[in-house]
Amino acid sequence: MPAVTINWYIALSVVMFTLGAMGVLLRRNALIIFMSIELMLNAANLLFVAFARNFGDINGQIFVFFTMTVAAAEVAVGLALAVVIFRTRESVNIDEMRLMKG
Repeated sequence: MPAVTINWYIALSVVMFTLGAMGVLLRRNALIIFMSIELMLNAANLLFVAFARNFGDINGQIFVFFTMTVAAAEVAVGLALAVVIFRTRESVNIDEMRLMKG
C-alpha cells in the first residue's frame, strides 16, 4: 500500500477550496454561501495540518485553532443575520438581501 504524501493533501485541499469558491460565486442562497465559506476554511485547515505534520512543527495546528474560532464566529453572526432577514423578507436569497431597507 503506497504512503499518502503531502501532494495528496494539497490536491484534496485545492479541490475543496475550488468547490467552496464556486459555491460562493455561483449560488444565491445565503446558507449555501455560508457552507461554501466553511468548506474553504476547512481546505485551509487541511493544508495547515498537513504541512505541520510534514515539517514536524506545531504552529500549523495552532493556526487551525484560530481559524476554527473565526469560522465559529462567522457562522454565529451569519446565521443570526440570515434568521433576521428571513423573518422580514421570507427568503434567504442574496439578490433580495442586497437592499437592506427595513
